[in-house]
Amino acid sequence: MQSKWMAATGCVAVALAVGVTACGSSDNSGSSSGGGGSSSSSPAKTLTVYSSLPLSSASRAQAEAINNGAKLALEQVGGKVGNFKVTFTPLDDSTAQAGSWTPDQESANARKAAQDSSTAFYLGPFNSGAAAVSIPILNQAGVAMISPANTAVGLTTNQPGSSPGEPDKYYPAGTRNYTRIVPKDTIQGAALVALMKQEGCTKVFGTNDKEVYGAGLGRNVQLAAKTAGLTMLADEGIDRTAANYRSLAQKAKAAGADCFLFTGITDNNAVQLFKDFAAALPNAKMYGPDGICESGFADPKSGGIPLSLDSRVKCTVATLAPSEYPPAGQEFFKRYTAKYGVDNPDPYAIYGYEAMSLGLDAIKRSKTGDKADIIKALFATKDRQSVLGTYSIDQNGDTSLTDYGVYAIKNGQLAFDETIKANATS
Repeated sequence: MQSKWMAATGCVAVALAVGVTACGSSDNSGSSSGGGGSSSSSPAKTLTVYSSLPLSSASRAQAEAINNGAKLALEQVGGKVGNFKVTFTPLDDSTAQAGSWTPDQESANARKAAQDSSTAFYLGPFNSGAAAVSIPILNQAGVAMISPANTAVGLTTNQPGSSPGEPDKYYPAGTRNYTRIVPKDTIQGAALVALMKQEGCTKVFGTNDKEVYGAGLGRNVQLAAKTAGLTMLADEGIDRTAANYRSLAQKAKAAGADCFLFTGITDNNAVQLFKDFAAALPNAKMYGPDGICESGFADPKSGGIPLSLDSRVKCTVATLAPSEYPPAGQEFFKRYTAKYGVDNPDPYAIYGYEAMSLGLDAIKRSKTGDKADIIKALFATKDRQSVLGTYSIDQNGDTSLTDYGVYAIKNGQLAFDETIKANATS
C-alpha cells in the first residue's frame, strides 16, 4: 500500500530508450490507449481497463505511481493485445474533502466498470476496505479484478485474521473474480513480529484503525506474536477523527510498553497517533505496515511525521530495493526512469506495471477477450516469470510471493533497510 525510494540501495538512474513518447507523470484522468497499435484490415475490438485508486488522499503519490506503471506496461505493447485494442481509464475512489477513499466513490467506480460492456478488468483498488465494497459489485457483473496493494486476509480466505462471513460474503455469484499480486497479511503480520523481535521489543502496545485492513492485520500480528513469544499488550481500535491520542498513549506508558505498533493507513490520523505515542514513550521504537509506508506519512513536507521521529520508525511493505528484483524488475526501473524522469520510483510503480501486465497476459490467454474467459485465464496463472519474480495465482486469488521489505525513514524519505522472510501463521 501506498513513498519514494530516495535512499533505497541499488536505485537505478540510467535512462533506457524504450521507443515510446514521453508523457506527464501526473496525468491521472481520462482514457489512455497507451500509444495505439498497428492498423489492421478489420477493426480491432476495444477493451477497457479501469483503475480505482485514491488520487485525492495522502496516498496520492503511490496511486499515481501505480497508474504510471500500468500506463508504461500498456504502452510497451502498443495499446494492443492480439486483435484487441486496450484503453486505460483511471478513476479516483477518494475525495479531497474526506482525504481518503470513500465507500460511495469506490462503489460508483465499480458500478461504472460493471456497466461497461467493454471492461476487461479492474486494476485495484488500493485499500482493502475499498475492495470489500467493490468485489461484490464486480463479482455479480463477472468482471476480473487485479489488486496491486490489498493485503487483508478475509478478502480471499477464512484464515486467521479474517472476520465471520469472510470471504464468502464478497462473492455473491458463488465464483471468484478477484486476484492480487501482493502477499496477504498472514505474511505481513509474521514479518512485523519478526522485525519487532529482531529489534529487541519485549512489550508492544498495538493499535488499529478499525478498517477491514487494519483490524484484520492487527489480529494477524496478535496470532504471530503468540507463536513467536512476543508480548502484545493491546490491539486498541482508534477513532480516526480524534483530536489526539494522549490518553491512549498514557495507557501504553502505564503498561510498560517499550514498542508501539499501528496497523492501519495514513489517512486515518496516523501522523497524530505516532506523535502522541512518541511523546508518551520517548524511548520506544515504533512500527507500522504498508498502510503507512508512504511519503504522506514519512515526509513532513507532505504532512508526515516530524523529522525528529525518523530514527525511531520502521515499516513493512511488499516491495524490495530495485537491486533485489530479478533482471526483468531492474529493467523496469530503468524504463520507468526514462519514461517519467523519476530517478527513485515509488515502490508501488512496479506493482502497477505488473498488475497491468498480468491482465494483458490474461486477455491474450483468454483468446476471446470475454470477461469469463479473462477470469479463467487469471486463475490459471502458474509460474509466471515477471518483474516481481516467478509466481502463481492460487484458487483463492492469492499470489505465491512472500517477501516483505523493511523500510527506515531518513530525512523524511523512506529508505530500504532489509528483506524479511517470515513464516505465516495459519
